[in-house]
Amino acid sequence: MQAENQQTLHFQAPVRQIEAETWPVDEVMALFDLPFTDLMHKAQTTHRANFPDGDVELATLLSIKTGGCEEDCGYCPQAARYDTGVEAKKILDVREVLDAAKAARENGATRFCMGAAWRSPKDRDIEKVETMVREVKALGLETCATLGMLKEEQAQRLAAAGLDYYNHNLDTAPEFYDKVISTREYQDRLDTLGHVRSAGLKVCCGGIVGMGESRRQRAGLISQLANLNPYPESVPVNHLVQVEGTPLHGLPPLDPLEFVRTIAVARITMPKARVRLSAGRRELGEAVQAMCFLAGANSIFYGDKLLTTDNPEAEDDRVLLDKLGLKTRNKIESKSGSCS
Repeated sequence: MQAENQQTLHFQAPVRQIEAETWPVDEVMALFDLPFTDLMHKAQTTHRANFPDGDVELATLLSIKTGGCEEDCGYCPQAARYDTGVEAKKILDVREVLDAAKAARENGATRFCMGAAWRSPKDRDIEKVETMVREVKALGLETCATLGMLKEEQAQRLAAAGLDYYNHNLDTAPEFYDKVISTREYQDRLDTLGHVRSAGLKVCCGGIVGMGESRRQRAGLISQLANLNPYPESVPVNHLVQVEGTPLHGLPPLDPLEFVRTIAVARITMPKARVRLSAGRRELGEAVQAMCFLAGANSIFYGDKLLTTDNPEAEDDRVLLDKLGLKTRNKIESKSGSCS
């Protein structure tokens, strides 16, 4: 495959590399345009080759600092400028975070993610998160954080505290980005991902579909993700949850089968990544979620809240996984082990 002229960041990172192909937008688009059954077959074949155990990873996400964000992300109910009913709150106490982490572990989660509504954290914020990371790691859970844009030294501090993953989504394709966000540049996101890789952290990076983008722009997002070198170990794919008061409220809903196609294309282009069903699963229903698992999704956010929006409750998820005969990931690989 020949690379086309597009914005691509090559990481120089002191961590295990994942062999990756180059995926021009046209070739990603060709996957999207396959007949549905052909695409699903290709995705399932890729999935089985790379995840022969067929397990599903359970991750729990906790909002450690909610609301009051100065950004203008058109999908986000935590932006201070939008009237969505989300109240700005201070950062949680470490004890509250630990209680939530223990509950997540007892419910079967293997990864605990901590999210904060910041444009970028201050150094005093990083100090608090470092403590949370150390305490959660001591429980035997993998740790992930999503705190906004990071400076290089902040990423290094989080890595030294034992953080496993850092989440920072690209959200959408570069050419659609300014239709959704104006307070942060696309390159800002790529720069943060570079700092994360350079610190030796694993990357959790995906996007949101159903924001009014075209299929080609969805292909553009997948192309950007797949061409990161290495591509992300975790790829959360969010289905837009429309929240009254945000600019994207009232958009025509995305065809559910187009969401399934996006999962399948992500699996094919990033074969060793954990492709995660994230926000919007409640709206998809069981049948569409089942197709997503068939298309190669093998991770879910698990619990009753995903930051500030509803998520299928843990027991409902267990019932669905049991119906489908899917087993859950029940062991933590080491940092030098296989891709998680």
